[in-house]
Amino acid sequence: MAGLSVKHLVGIKELSKEDINLIFQTADNFKSVINRPIKKVPSLRDITIANLFFENSTRTRLSFELAEKRLSADIVNFSAASSSLKKGETLIDTVNNILAMKVDMVVMRHPNPGAAKFLSEHVDSRIVNAGDGSHEHPTQALLDSYSIREELGEVKDKKVVIVGDITHSRVALSNIFCLKKLGAEVMVCGPATLIPKYIDELGVKVEYDLRKALEWCDVANMLRVQFERMEVNYFPSIREYTMLYGLDGDFLHSLPNKIVVMHPGPINRGVEITSDVADSDQSIILEQVENGVAIRMAVIYLLAEKIKRES
Repeated sequence: MAGLSVKHLVGIKELSKEDINLIFQTADNFKSVINRPIKKVPSLRDITIANLFFENSTRTRLSFELAEKRLSADIVNFSAASSSLKKGETLIDTVNNILAMKVDMVVMRHPNPGAAKFLSEHVDSRIVNAGDGSHEHPTQALLDSYSIREELGEVKDKKVVIVGDITHSRVALSNIFCLKKLGAEVMVCGPATLIPKYIDELGVKVEYDLRKALEWCDVANMLRVQFERMEVNYFPSIREYTMLYGLDGDFLHSLPNKIVVMHPGPINRGVEITSDVADSDQSIILEQVENGVAIRMAVIYLLAEKIKRES
């Protein structure tokens, strides 16, 4: 079996369609593993993985950790808050010190766009990007497209609208790259102030009216507003944003078409979607969480296979 064409997973932009399909096929096998009584396989008993999270994370960090444990890898968890970075140590020095302990792979979340790419060019280890600022979040995009494939049979020719804070969202950018590579039609929807100026270059449709967007789509991926990345106000109030771009049960059921609702989390319930939408039979949010473990197992396994072949 041919492996991945890349040595690192720094972004969806670097992956081919064949890479994505290989990750999906591998995830299919791992889904059966995580749904059986004994949820571990010995695939990576000789691999050590360091999880470096320089930004707060709950779901992504736990999902990666669980994926690593399911594959029987040894794990080192690193917290930036209690690290020597606080004393002025550089990122490369910090990582090289960790690698000196014979770590094979680094899963990293960092607030600076391009941090994962920078690291992949300067350290001797496989790098998996768990989110770099407002740039990319490749495993989230993979699990989102994988979840659409699982729910609707395939991604090709499906109409997917990404709603909300497109400007500050690494999830939006990675999703656009992934969905386009797999042949989906993509639209973004949100306030004009939260749609980036370069969006036309990505080959996606733009819609400012939520009803029109939802009547067009098969799938709606509802993003939260990234208040932590905003230095100015991009809209008058949360209440106004919710009135124009929030999805509640009445709105959902008034649509002439039955759509699939997704959310990368964490959900601001009552802002971008209400609880009755998040918990409805049209929502696949919990399926996304389960698929996240399988996709991350697949990514880690395939990158580790390249380590073994090259050693």
